[in-house]
Amino acid sequence: MKTRTITRADLDLTEFSFGGAPLGNLYQEINDDDAASTLDAAWEAGLRYFDTAPHYGLGLSERRFAAGLSARPRSEYVLSTKVGRRLIPRESGPLGPDPDFAVPASHKRVWDFSRDGILRTLEASLTRLGTDHVDIVYLHDPDDHWEEAASAGFGTLDELRSQGVVRAIGVGMNQSAMLTRFVRETDLDVVMLAGRYTLLEQGALDDLLPAALERNTAVVAVGVFNSGLLSQPRPAPGAKYNYADAPAELVRRANDIADVCERHRVTLPAAALHFPLMHPAVVSVAIGMNSAAQVERNMDLYALTIPADLWDELHEVGLVRRTA
Repeated sequence: MKTRTITRADLDLTEFSFGGAPLGNLYQEINDDDAASTLDAAWEAGLRYFDTAPHYGLGLSERRFAAGLSARPRSEYVLSTKVGRRLIPRESGPLGPDPDFAVPASHKRVWDFSRDGILRTLEASLTRLGTDHVDIVYLHDPDDHWEEAASAGFGTLDELRSQGVVRAIGVGMNQSAMLTRFVRETDLDVVMLAGRYTLLEQGALDDLLPAALERNTAVVAVGVFNSGLLSQPRPAPGAKYNYADAPAELVRRANDIADVCERHRVTLPAAALHFPLMHPAVVSVAIGMNSAAQVERNMDLYALTIPADLWDELHEVGLVRRTA
């Protein structure tokens, strides 16, 4: 599989990479065997960048990565996790369901971008992951915590980078505006942008992507299917957008894009997967998967060649911005 480089860190990522949220039982429960077979299929397909976080299933995703990658040579893949949401065990007693993942609420999440909080969170992640190091650490969704994240949070990651504990540091968010501020005001290697540079919306062209090129900061694009709205040849009934029911206007727009795709004998999800990779700042597209069949399907999409005429028509009819 082709790779692209986080230039600041001299770190190569596969263009297509593995997002770990579904292995934490996002939306639905999967068993350990299915998680293992998903990771096996991803490895056999050539994926070598794997991303996870403590938030994903209260550590379940990290533990499944440990099990699924333990037999793989550690030097042959890139592993990232996130800090900022520290897991605190709940007091004993009956456990209800976690509000975000299909797991028991054995822990609570506490926002903590302090030096001590980050070091504790990373140490716990390394234990769950069964490794002595990760390659990339991201500050995770610091939307309401700019002051602490940009000062103590970034400072701690910068310290870890300078000590050689991690090779690259970054921030991951669902918005481009604050990511842009991080890129311009701190010394990041990479940012993870969720859902804001896709076939459906290209707001990051106004701020983050130009800043990333100017500052030589790499971008990992995630959420490229916009929570599922672009994941099928046609938006499915009840399709989600930003983890909620998709507005009718966006469903119509997705169908309009699908019309153009069909005229060029390309499916909507194939175009959606390839679209972010057309931008020079983007080094990888990470997609969450929870079965070997999903890995195979997405690899088939990645292997396709998208005709240039498709992008031309999307520009001409105003469905994709001309600067994309």
